[in-house]
Amino acid sequence: MNSDLATLKSNPTYRRTPVYRRPNLLDSGFRRKDDSRQVAAWPWLIAALISIAVPGESIAQEQPRFPCAYSDKDCAAKAQQGHAVTKLHYWERAMGKPVEQRIGVAPPALVEFLRLDNIANDVRDTPRAARLTPGFLRDVQRALAEIPPEVKRLLATKLAGIYLVENLGSTGFGDVIYDKDANPAGGFVVLDASVLSRRVANAWATWKENTPFAPRAGFRLAAEIETPRNNNRRNAIQYILLHELAHVISIGEKFHPSWSLEPRDVQSPENFPFFLLSWAIDRAENRYVTLFDAAFPQRKDVVYYFGAKLAADQMIAAYDNLERTNFATLYSVVRPGDDFAEAFASYVHSVRMKKPFAIRIYDRGKLVKTYGSCWTEPRCAEKRKLIEGFLGASR
Repeated sequence: MNSDLATLKSNPTYRRTPVYRRPNLLDSGFRRKDDSRQVAAWPWLIAALISIAVPGESIAQEQPRFPCAYSDKDCAAKAQQGHAVTKLHYWERAMGKPVEQRIGVAPPALVEFLRLDNIANDVRDTPRAARLTPGFLRDVQRALAEIPPEVKRLLATKLAGIYLVENLGSTGFGDVIYDKDANPAGGFVVLDASVLSRRVANAWATWKENTPFAPRAGFRLAAEIETPRNNNRRNAIQYILLHELAHVISIGEKFHPSWSLEPRDVQSPENFPFFLLSWAIDRAENRYVTLFDAAFPQRKDVVYYFGAKLAADQMIAAYDNLERTNFATLYSVVRPGDDFAEAFASYVHSVRMKKPFAIRIYDRGKLVKTYGSCWTEPRCAEKRKLIEGFLGASR
């Protein structure tokens, strides 16, 4: 969800619009485009197998009537303002269902909104409603169902749904929805089924964690987020969902300033105790800085998914310096919104769900660095306390 607005528009797998879109994934500033997007078509599948939490009257997916030419960025940006899918009223039917049932193919209005967003941000891909296989749908449903109940309780009043498309131009997308008084009331998540269908958990995590580093001979990074027995597509989807759902959970809370604000416009950072543990505002430069930047020179060059700025021979130094901070993962250092989302996802994954988390770095075939979960270490104790207090309040 698929964060600071300028950076947001620089991340290809997760994106967000007014509140948490990233520019080019998982977008936080990154959008990733995969070469192949072939998905089996099951024209009968949706009606036969899915009880979709789509707000529309019908499951049938029509081509939406499109309001702008595909070259008209100004028209697209204007058409997004006040669009139906940004309003709570549009999602009331979906939000009346149990959280586990808020999964489905993107309705026509949402497909239109995504196309407008792509045009406005000069993304060439043209989103369309997903054509799902039964196995992929089951994986998404099980990935959500297996998330701890205390997390799902936090989503009950905020999640408008998880909607599936193809040709999004990124792995995922998220945006905020507003009530009739223009207050943030929740959010929706969009995933590209054709992208997610291709990687199992450890392969996806390894790909992701390599994206900040340009290849160098002899250096290799491998990530582990599942045991060999559970290293499957469903658990890749689940980890991605934990991150994206954390963005939805944070809407209206006091973990970090709103993504929709420029850093210089944040009036009272002291209202965000989680933010204050790691971040400050450079108002002159209109940017967020971490409290560790002076001793973490690689931090400013950490870019996920799109345009690596660090060489692979800096992996060891980057992770050594990361261990001297209170950030849970390297992705956390990119922006305040992703600091919370990564911390929340990592904590739930490794502590509540008791799953593995390890980054291993090799130099000419020799293991030279292992980075693990920080949640039993003093450096992450304050963040753990805040997350556990928040989760405890949902019981």
